[in-house]
Amino acid sequence: MTAAPPTQEPDEPHDLVGIGIGPFNLSLAALADGVHGGLATAFYEQRPTFHWHPGLLIEGATLQVPFLADLVTLVDPASPWSFLNYLRTRERLFPFYFAERFHIQRAEYDAYCRWVSSALPGLHFSHQVDAVRWNAERDAFEVDFTQLDAEGEAEALGRAYTRNVALGVGTEPCIPEPLKPLAEAPAVPVIHSSAYLDHRDRLLAAEHITVIGSGQSGAEIFLDLLRARPTGHEKITWLARTEAFAPMEYSKLGLEHFTPDYTRYFHSLPESARDELVPRQWQLHKGIDADTIAAIHSELYQRTLHGGWPDAVLTPGVSVRTAGRVATSKIELHLEHLQQGTRSRLTTDAVVLATGYRERPLGQLLAGLDPHIRRDAAERPRIDDQFRLVLDPTVTGSVYVQNAERHTHGVGAPDLGLAAWRSATILNSLTGKEPYPLPSRTAFTSFGLERREAPRIPSQQPALTPLAQGN
Repeated sequence: MTAAPPTQEPDEPHDLVGIGIGPFNLSLAALADGVHGGLATAFYEQRPTFHWHPGLLIEGATLQVPFLADLVTLVDPASPWSFLNYLRTRERLFPFYFAERFHIQRAEYDAYCRWVSSALPGLHFSHQVDAVRWNAERDAFEVDFTQLDAEGEAEALGRAYTRNVALGVGTEPCIPEPLKPLAEAPAVPVIHSSAYLDHRDRLLAAEHITVIGSGQSGAEIFLDLLRARPTGHEKITWLARTEAFAPMEYSKLGLEHFTPDYTRYFHSLPESARDELVPRQWQLHKGIDADTIAAIHSELYQRTLHGGWPDAVLTPGVSVRTAGRVATSKIELHLEHLQQGTRSRLTTDAVVLATGYRERPLGQLLAGLDPHIRRDAAERPRIDDQFRLVLDPTVTGSVYVQNAERHTHGVGAPDLGLAAWRSATILNSLTGKEPYPLPSRTAFTSFGLERREAPRIPSQQPALTPLAQGN
């Protein structure tokens, strides 16, 4: 049963306003819906409906986390917003049982989230949040928004007041500097992987295709393009900066880096240690699923059965120095091999940039709060162990962040498996109670040494008792 929202006067502040409705704020909204006594919440999203990476819902592509990493299950298995309850309402629970799928397809996860977003109260799509300010007189945040029409044009302005804010605005595509001018020009297809399916037909029509990026998205796109090209005429190049097309760390103890225990340990480290650690852990979240690597090798091997090798080039350890157009329809990439110290040129007809994402800038949205935000040595917002921005004490409300805290909480920040735990942590902090009791231990690994007092050294040497006394 969902909790009935509390009665609220029209001008009374909400308990919580969420900005952005991706999986993480959707998780927060779903768990807030189950808080006993109810919370007055509102969540705003500028898109007209929920969609999760629609450009990457490649047929057959699966999540890299088990289905238990849904919006709620790892803290509230009995929630009506669980993935299993979604299957039950769709009369698909028995087929799922016999399918024996621990890792579900991305398209199914997207459908599940859309089911939650269509039924959960308090979600407002086609609402673009423009600014957040602290109103000392009201002892609340002001959240200004614009309501959008079906074409995405401004329709009406509005303002909400709230005691707490949750930022879940997500990430944006990361496009390497040398390729930005080409990516912004419509004449040649230089496409970020986030829009892959929208441009798939155009890419397949190109004579030669280059995929850049060594992570899971790059591997899935390379495999999808490879399967769609005729044997012996594949004409695909796959480039990566990493030293190898490396598998993702998926050992059982390695996965414990995505537990609350590790998150707490990482947050306790000095800032300098955290900054050193994150780049070294790329294989925890930027590697390739072993099954995808095996599928790529199998597809390439299959194309050698009748002699010859597929016309596909896979080269790691390469960076793109510069890029430009040749004639009107071709692209020239200037490459450098990092280990060899050699340079080369590659002419191609289309480029897919599987170059990842970066945290969306919050400067404009939070400009009104900027004087109150405490920052670290690198001018990044400081974030406490409850996922709150550290603010000036004059601001009595809290601003929580979701997937904008990798520098303070580590590689688990964007991981779906920690979504429910982080949401529950936020709600426990926000209510000052414990609507969601959380486990004290979640990993077999002890990531740091237990701090103990040094043993006391006696100030005086005790008298020795002889073991035996001679005659």
